[in-house]
Formats: sequence, structure tokens, C-alpha cells
Amino acid sequence: MCRHLAYLGPGEPLGSLLVAPPHSLYRQSWAPRRQRYGTVNADGFGVGWYAEGDPVPARYRRAGPIWADLSFADLARVVNSTAILAAVRDATLAGADAEAAAAPYASGPWLFSHNGAVKGWPGALAPLTAALPPADLLSMEARNDSAFVWALVLNRLRGGDEEGQALADTVLEVAEAAPGSRLNLLLTNGESIAATAWGDTLWYLQRPGTGTVVASEPYDDDPHWQEVPDRTLLAASRTDVLLTPLKEPSAEPLEEPST
Repeated sequence: MCRHLAYLGPGEPLGSLLVAPPHSLYRQSWAPRRQRYGTVNADGFGVGWYAEGDPVPARYRRAGPIWADLSFADLARVVNSTAILAAVRDATLAGADAEAAAAPYASGPWLFSHNGAVKGWPGALAPLTAALPPADLLSMEARNDSAFVWALVLNRLRGGDEEGQALADTVLEVAEAAPGSRLNLLLTNGESIAATAWGDTLWYLQRPGTGTVVASEPYDDDPHWQEVPDRTLLAASRTDVLLTPLKEPSAEPLEEPST
């Protein structure tokens, strides 16, 4: 479980989005308002951002709570970006690879976060390992459910899927293998955002001239925040947001007994 946020828009200091708002991600690490599972997000945090002219994002991640990291307070004050993805973490299982388990995960131009938990991890997803190249399994950043879900998404992205399709297909595949999983996924390439609402809260804020924010919960009381319905794929740019319903995986029909 976690709280996460992605932003596309005019250049902003990290702190203006992650620390300064009254119900910022920083505050959500100990006092989330809408989190359905867990109460404190103190098992690590991370932020990724894009510098002008560089398609590959930088990251800052730590295994401890965001409020205990004085270096992050300085970083957030001086680093500006037009595209950000950040998360604070409540670990599903304790001791899962420390900083390496903290979102955002990254590869090439992409940043990724998973808010939720895979039901029956790891056994429920063992059959899905067959679809991944062995090198991808051996190079996973961490040994937790979120890192494996990221490996599934990344495999689709490398195969040519666009971002929203990669998230949607991964959610449906994991939900079919592990019913009851919570799969709020968040992905950006620095130019667009894709996200899913599947078992936990998701909101977005989009106003002309101010960019787009997609987050687990509103960081302030602006009335323009909109809640995303559960079982929905969100695709966003700096100026537009598109919502598409996701269908539950179909149950396999029972075979008729032979006579």
C-alpha cells in the first residue's frame, strides 16, 4: 500500500507539490485522509523527475519515512521539473529490500508506482513468470509484488504497447491470477500519465494553465479535484484527461462432465 502522485505541467519545485500543500504527500506519510488500507506510510519513499532536454528521469529514494530525511527537504526546495512521480510506502511485507523496494521504479523514460497489494503473493503470480524473459526476472530491483508487477508492465512496454494499454492488460492479467488484488498503477514517460483505479482511491486535478495532477488523494481542498471511479484506466496529458472503464476478468466457464 502507498500514496502516490504524478504531475505534468509548468515547471514547479518538487516541494510545491509534495511538501507545501496542506494535505501533501509528505503529510500523507503519517496522516492520509482517504487511504483504505493501512494508516501510516513510513516504509520508504521516492520521487522521480525529468530535467529539461533529458528524457531519462532522475530519482531520489530512501528506505525510511519521508519526514525523517532532511536531505529531501533541501532537494525539494531547489529542484524544479515539469514532470514528477512520487510515492510514500506502506510495505505489504516487512523487510523487502529496503530502498530498492521504494517507488518509483524506473527504466529508460518511464517511472512507475503501485499502490495496493497482490493477493496470495508470491504463489498466486508464479504462473506469470513464464511470460517474462529470464533476464528480466533476475534483474528485478526488489523481491516484492510491486517490482514484479512493474516487470510485467515493462515487458509490455518494451514489446511496443502504449502506456495505457500496458497498464490495463497487466491489471487484468494479475487480477485474473490473483482475485482480490488491489492494483492502482501509475506510470509516466515525462509527457503523459497513465493510471489505474483498481481497489483503492484515485483522483485527478486538471485546470487550464496549471497542468495535470493524478494522485491517490487530493493534496488540498480545491473543488476541481475529481475522483476516478473504481475499475478505470486514466490517460492524461498536460491539458486533457480521458477515463476508460476496465472490465473484470471473465471467469472460465465450467466444463460439462463427459458422459
